[in-house]
Amino acid sequence: MDQPAESIPKSPYDTVYVDAAPVQTSPDFEAVRRTVESVLVEIGKIYVGQSDFVRLTLVALVAGGHVLIESVPGLGKTLLVRLLGRILGCQFGRIQFTADLMPSDVTGQPVFDSRTQDFRFRQGPVFTQILLADEINRSPAKTHAALLEIMQEGRVTVNGTTYELPPPFLVMATQNPVESEGTYNLPEAQLDRFLFKLVVDYPTAQEEDGILQLHCQNFQEKAFDQQVTKLLSAAEILRVQEACREITVDKRIISYINTIVRKTREWPAFYMGASPRAGIALLNAGRVQAAFAGRSYVIPDDVIEIVLPALRHRVIISPEAEVEGETSDHALLSMLKTIEVPRL
Repeated sequence: MDQPAESIPKSPYDTVYVDAAPVQTSPDFEAVRRTVESVLVEIGKIYVGQSDFVRLTLVALVAGGHVLIESVPGLGKTLLVRLLGRILGCQFGRIQFTADLMPSDVTGQPVFDSRTQDFRFRQGPVFTQILLADEINRSPAKTHAALLEIMQEGRVTVNGTTYELPPPFLVMATQNPVESEGTYNLPEAQLDRFLFKLVVDYPTAQEEDGILQLHCQNFQEKAFDQQVTKLLSAAEILRVQEACREITVDKRIISYINTIVRKTREWPAFYMGASPRAGIALLNAGRVQAAFAGRSYVIPDDVIEIVLPALRHRVIISPEAEVEGETSDHALLSMLKTIEVPRL
């Protein structure tokens, strides 16, 4: 099994090339750093532990990407979506994917209005800003393919009419790593649409103790809105996204990202390497990482910290390596050690 999000090593799209040394920290990005820390503290009032999972979800939101989550049930994913919607001032929703779910159940469909004697479009649950697509692989391919198309385009087209989704738009799709009966594997082309794949394991003993302590205090999930504060709005998130496009990226960082992606295509443990979209994912998420750290420039650690979540679902282990017990995470870490880290 892949490494959980907690074990990630510590060490959207115009690129700015600079040859000069990194500039000093911008006050604007220092404000971004403080805001992110405030959001994490606010989430921590209700959602105990899984700090890397929460932080990388925020990175994906600001980077304009989506997250595929591999975890067992009962780890609070629905609670996190509701918390993010409340604290970030965004709409939120949830779709439970089942074998009989149809594409129209996701996108919406025209319904006949007896008052006007005409059809009107009834929006589906995908018309929100933070969406939990629970157990996405339990539906037929045509259903989760409809959602993945919406993730890419940010809009829904029904009967020739296009409906825009309200930005920002984040999909958190989950799949259970244990139960495989009655599931449909996502093709590699569809997996590539996700910015990150996060593997979330059980909480630590200390974190689980904190969860029990919280419920001992008569915590009610239905009334948690009164316990957290709205810190942002959708408009402010969009402004942070625009600011991240101004993050400068040294040519050596660009070359480092390119080397990582291309190395996956020749590494012996991989049957198939990462696509060019993987490099774009590392670049975009690396910029957000820099902004969250209060910097106006990307450093190698910003890239190293997101190699696993950005690439683990974009590579395929060769049959020989799989027989030997190799995993995509272990192979990626081994490969990363052979690539020289640029000095800025």
